[in-house]
Amino acid sequence: MSGRGEIDRLVTLLGRLPGLGPRSARRAALALLRQPHARMLPLAQAMEQAARAVRTCSSCGNLDTTDPCAICADPTRDAGLVCVVENVGDLWALERAGVHRGVYQVLGGTLSALSGIGPDDLNVQPLLDRIAGGSVREVILALGATVEGATTMHWLHERLARFDTIKISRVGQGVPVGGALDVLDDGTLAAAIMARRPA
Repeated sequence: MSGRGEIDRLVTLLGRLPGLGPRSARRAALALLRQPHARMLPLAQAMEQAARAVRTCSSCGNLDTTDPCAICADPTRDAGLVCVVENVGDLWALERAGVHRGVYQVLGGTLSALSGIGPDDLNVQPLLDRIAGGSVREVILALGATVEGATTMHWLHERLARFDTIKISRVGQGVPVGGALDVLDDGTLAAAIMARRPA
């Protein structure tokens, strides 16, 4: 079919986004194409600007337009309370729920032999550096209740246990087995953080 190359490419690229299958990608593409000046062009401009401006925070691994990110640079945050999360989506979910007033450490994944993710692939060194600097008093392990999350928490606990000056806790009730933090509602996230327990 001639003239559909651009449309097919748009559908293909949209279909690569998490949560969008082929049908959802086609619907999204159609919605954009029906109103290109109101929807598609502003979206394309915002995406280009974000691609140029957004960077990874060298301190925690968050995404922001500044380094350090706004959370790490905020003097009202409790720098002694570090919440360790798997990915930026989990950080955003906790921020949306408004239940954590400390800072974060984004690992960028969890240990997984099947996916080829080992300890060297996780963003842990900045956390160890902060702890060694003496500014951290508690680390909250807020990883999903999956096999990979549990394995990563166990591995992290062993790494952190050598620092006898910090308390290590993990999220408690509210996180279902097999659940990811970024899909939980705010109330469940709040309950999980408030009911944290020693790891």
